[in-house]
Amino acid sequence: MKKQCILIFSLCATFTLSSLFCNKGGSGKKITFLTIGTGAVTGVYYPTGGAISRMINNKAGQYNIKATVESTAGSVYNVNAVLAGDLDFGVVQSDRQYQAYNGLAEWEKTGPRRELRSIFSIHPEAVTLIASEKSGITSVNDLRGKRVNLGNPGSGPLQNSRDAIAAFGLTEKDIIAEYVKAVEAPGLLQDERIDAFFYTVGHPSSNIKEATSGRVNVSIIQINGPCIDSLINKHPYYAYATIPIALYPSAKNSEDIQSFGVKATFVTSSKTAYNSVYAITREVFENFEEFKKLHPSYSVLTKENMLQGLTAPLHPGAIKYYKEAGLMEYIDKRLIQE
Repeated sequence: MKKQCILIFSLCATFTLSSLFCNKGGSGKKITFLTIGTGAVTGVYYPTGGAISRMINNKAGQYNIKATVESTAGSVYNVNAVLAGDLDFGVVQSDRQYQAYNGLAEWEKTGPRRELRSIFSIHPEAVTLIASEKSGITSVNDLRGKRVNLGNPGSGPLQNSRDAIAAFGLTEKDIIAEYVKAVEAPGLLQDERIDAFFYTVGHPSSNIKEATSGRVNVSIIQINGPCIDSLINKHPYYAYATIPIALYPSAKNSEDIQSFGVKATFVTSSKTAYNSVYAITREVFENFEEFKKLHPSYSVLTKENMLQGLTAPLHPGAIKYYKEAGLMEYIDKRLIQE
């Protein structure tokens, strides 16, 4: 009998301890664990995911949600992992969001991924062209016959580079194209093994700082004009972008650089819980000024432009907050599918 009492007591104690660990403070409400897919730890996506996770974790007692961040291969991986249920949220280039939702590029074989849902956009990512002064490149048209890195295969920047040169009537056959990772490009430029390289990135960028601070004098090239006007009219995920020259004092430019680009966007799946999406959206927007201070790339953010550059329908959890905050007037009505 004594052994039976001890066994019963042990089981009860185990159950009680398990309840305490599984529930917030024994409140009876289970914690929901969420994972945010980002990008390389040296990029802007990773700290973006970290900032969002900290905001929601600070209110874990209120929402019963805890978030973690995962460094990933970037946009394409994040879309696929979110839709497969391996990630709950992901940071994705706006062009990749458009392509996935409409079954283009990497998603041609699988078809449109209509379960993809957008939440908000974040910082702009400008298509940036850096060239050595010795190359004589002062415009995209001057790339003909030059050694130019377009970006590594399967990357978002590679497609952006292709779109940029195509807008000016060039193809990859018109240049001596290289396809290495962005991290390698500054070294190749400074070693005079390439004349120029493209990189789609939020500014300031350590990659661009490295490229502009070496022995070889370089300039950041304007990518603008009627060709880019037509490109933006054709592709809804592109927008005009300005690169402040003050961010790169070692570059040989004398004024801000005009270009175009995409936006980093925050996405999820239609299957993600309503309350989880609402909580994250609310915390980011209610702590907007604090969020802007987390990275220099966020300095240009407004609540209004964080609702632009989206092509997948908004998740209902996000819509709930936008209604409460009076932000619906800034949202493209085509994004609303409640």
